[in-house]
Amino acid sequence: MVKRLFAVIGREINGLHEAAYLLAGFALLSQLLALVRDKLLAYNFGAGHDLDIYYAAFRIPDLIFVSVGSLVSASILLPFFIERFEKGRDEGKKFSNSIFTVFFGLMIVASAIAFFLVPYLIPFLLPGFADDSSLPDLILSSRIMLLSPFLLGLSNLFSSVTQMHRRFLVYAASPLFYNISIIVGIVALYPIFGIAGLAVGVALGAFFHMAIQIPFMTETRLLPRFTRTIQWPNVKKVIFLSLPRTITLSASQLATFFLTALASLMSKGSIAVFSLSFNLQSVPLTIIGSSYSSAIFPDLSRLYVQGNRQEFLEKMIAAARHIIFWSTPIMVLFIVLRAQIVRTVLGAGAFDWADTRLTAASLAIFMISVIGQSLIVLFVRAFYAEGKTTKPLLINIISAAVIVILGYVLTKLFFAYPIFRFFLEDLLKVSGQQGTSALVLATAYSIGVMLNTVLHWWIFHKKFPLFSRPVFSTLFHIFSASIIMGYAAFLSLRLFVLVFPLTKVWGVFLQGFCAGLVGLVVGVIVLRILKNPELQEVWVTLHRKIWKAKVPPAEVEHI
Repeated sequence: MVKRLFAVIGREINGLHEAAYLLAGFALLSQLLALVRDKLLAYNFGAGHDLDIYYAAFRIPDLIFVSVGSLVSASILLPFFIERFEKGRDEGKKFSNSIFTVFFGLMIVASAIAFFLVPYLIPFLLPGFADDSSLPDLILSSRIMLLSPFLLGLSNLFSSVTQMHRRFLVYAASPLFYNISIIVGIVALYPIFGIAGLAVGVALGAFFHMAIQIPFMTETRLLPRFTRTIQWPNVKKVIFLSLPRTITLSASQLATFFLTALASLMSKGSIAVFSLSFNLQSVPLTIIGSSYSSAIFPDLSRLYVQGNRQEFLEKMIAAARHIIFWSTPIMVLFIVLRAQIVRTVLGAGAFDWADTRLTAASLAIFMISVIGQSLIVLFVRAFYAEGKTTKPLLINIISAAVIVILGYVLTKLFFAYPIFRFFLEDLLKVSGQQGTSALVLATAYSIGVMLNTVLHWWIFHKKFPLFSRPVFSTLFHIFSASIIMGYAAFLSLRLFVLVFPLTKVWGVFLQGFCAGLVGLVVGVIVLRILKNPELQEVWVTLHRKIWKAKVPPAEVEHI
């Protein structure tokens, strides 16, 4: 049975439409499992101290993954693998063995150092846990999770080979096993081992994320091995090519790390609120920003090599317009329906109404920057297509520094000036709520992201002055329609509160769903009146056979 399962998963996918269906289906399943995972965490722990420990334990392993682990990024390695294997199977295997040996050595050294330094790093990096009775649990969980960056890095390395041989199903199925293992950790291991059981679930998830690719690698005799004859020139090329990307990701991780450190000094549950709301706001970013940017990246690279600036600009304008078209109404609806969304996805069990209100308020602040987050991914891909990695690197470093400084300053203002605290609490309808200081962390993050967006846009506009006008025109149309749509959804909430019982989760869901549906209908009507071109383009696209488009699989970028 198991052998037959791996045979199915490891089969070659030749048809583009078949690959697209499979990738889309597995991506949807992975998102659903991720929601189940967060639902179980919220149900069992609420926005409390145990969940703080769980999310805090990710910080050091995640930082190692985006630094050392990014050296084996599939987006970096795949062209190298294709080039080497085209020269011959032996040449490809020598390159694979070299990368495997160097990565294995670096990761073992980094993980070993982190393993011994964790007891000293955590009190320094997460000062809120320095004198906490849960510090031993956090240290143990962090040490267990150190297996994750190593195993996920190997998974990314193997995926370069599986994708090269069109085994898309193997790679697409990997995230399912990752989330299933975490769910098993919550349901089965936590009752036995406590918080450490959750960490074991994460480590097991990383193992299965990697292990599902081993049968194919073994069958084709492409499983990398240790070698003494390392191809250092090729390894150096990979390292230098991935270095700017590594530093860019690390800067973002360091900013998030600092905000988590501040959250550790706040009320218990602050890290949980920050992390849960951050996960929710990442959903539209993944679906919209990452999808459009991944789809356009091959075309941008090709057009840049051909020197076709005009079509390069047209592709960027089209992608930016449609990112704004989808992101803006989602942003408004998430803000208006924030309580219904959080209550539906995370509510019940230990996650009470107080946790819902606070997480919903944090989600609303994060959503302010969701358009910017999606556009940043697009701008970065455009700069990478031109071979310019320095500019996004510098911008991300500046943005990260601003987030860190603002996080510190806003935290001081929140506790030093009651008028600032009262304003923020009243604006987000959480007056009298405990733990509202966590909201300044989301505020600092969103402001930093908006600055990041402005800087990327400004630099791109300097090179392509014709970019901004059509994009701003779309922004005006969509923003105007979205405000009207949001107001219609807000009024509908008051109407449907008389129809559905809000004491039940299904009643809260139906209230939000129906209000959102009314808002969407109103938004579409307004866009039709404005004769919005993006709406017309979407309508035409939906009547095409979109499943025949090639869908590039995504790689793991964080634990």
